Amino acid sequence: MESTTVAGLRVGTGSVNLQADDSMVVAGSILPKHVKGQEGELRAVAIVIERPPAPKLAIVVCDVIVVERDDVDAVVSEIERTTDISRPNILISATHTHHAPSTIVVHGYGRDELFCQRLREGIIKTVQQADANLSDNESHFYFHQGAENSIGGNSRLLLADGTIWWVGPGTDAVRPTGPFDPELPVFAFRDADGQLQALIYNHSTHTIGTCSGDVRSPSFYGLTSQELEAELGGSVCFLPGAFGSTHNVTEVPPPEAVKRLKGVITNAMEQAKPMPVDKLASIQRPFTFKVRTFDEDVEDEKVSSYCRKRVPDGADSTINVFRNMRQTLAPRQGQERQTTLQAMVIGEVAVVGMPGELFTSLGVELKERSPFQHTYVVSLANDWMGYLPDMEAHTLGGYQTWMGLHSYAEEGTGERMVDECLRMLQQLQQSST
Repeated sequence: MESTTVAGLRVGTGSVNLQADDSMVVAGSILPKHVKGQEGELRAVAIVIERPPAPKLAIVVCDVIVVERDDVDAVVSEIERTTDISRPNILISATHTHHAPSTIVVHGYGRDELFCQRLREGIIKTVQQADANLSDNESHFYFHQGAENSIGGNSRLLLADGTIWWVGPGTDAVRPTGPFDPELPVFAFRDADGQLQALIYNHSTHTIGTCSGDVRSPSFYGLTSQELEAELGGSVCFLPGAFGSTHNVTEVPPPEAVKRLKGVITNAMEQAKPMPVDKLASIQRPFTFKVRTFDEDVEDEKVSSYCRKRVPDGADSTINVFRNMRQTLAPRQGQERQTTLQAMVIGEVAVVGMPGELFTSLGVELKERSPFQHTYVVSLANDWMGYLPDMEAHTLGGYQTWMGLHSYAEEGTGERMVDECLRMLQQLQQSST
């Protein structure tokens, strides 16, 4: 493999298993759910990158549905205290597996606080490990953009009655209402001998599906990472792209999805070219948005009519869950909230951290307008504020836009975030380090 020396580039990795058990409520459903057993590991994986005199960067991904802002704030404070990595240079995300203990209050259940404590401790420990494991010798950065378009698709299907498919029968689907992004970039770091130190890949589909039935699982993305680690060495982690409007609608079985992902990633690794890291930088910026206002009768009709028609068995339970969420949000309408946006550059590759489940259309727009040729979205970065639909999606409606703890930002928030992130990318492009 061709190589090039990048003066001063060093990489370190860490990994911590997050212990869970059958007593813990699992996130990802409308109602509380428990499972028996587990496949693979639920992990927190960290990669620390350094190229003096630029500050160190830390990228962390966890096999949980989300990492909430309070948890991020707690762990970042401890990471800053115990390492020389500062808040603007730390990106913490989640694989969004729907098969791990709950780390959120949403729908009909809350957080498992013991698991959340283990998550916080795991994130801190894995970053500390990665920082302590920074290589003594120079590392080399390789990059290639692959593609995988068979295990995902736009799941917001327009139905014959004018509604947007969520669950239940969809045989009357007319067309998808948005794009699917098949891009699968691979970032690889190797030591002077060509040994893999770390591998990051990014893709944009909801992380739902186990290989062994109703068990805890990192799902097909996390299982892919763990199998690749066993075969290639180094640390492997998945960063979720703009997946808010995409699912495995092609119904590829999870074992086959793992196989296909491994094939695409391995092929991309073989084609990856060395890329100089002349710039290593990250910025975070506060972003203010509002809780949207709503008409209770209108919102109730959206949920009730869909559920009674498409999923009549259990419709009342689902309808009540949404009513309870709206009751919680009703006194908060119009309130201002603050979250964080992040932009990071590794050489000629830009990574944009979004604090929610960004719709693919917005992710594609950001990529197309970016001043960097290679730009990728990381959803669920440093916070979780539910779905981030585009304006057209709000007009069309559907589950991802129904008012609830899963979707409460005012219309237009996603577009404003894209614009702000583009300004951040421009700032990074113009900086010298």
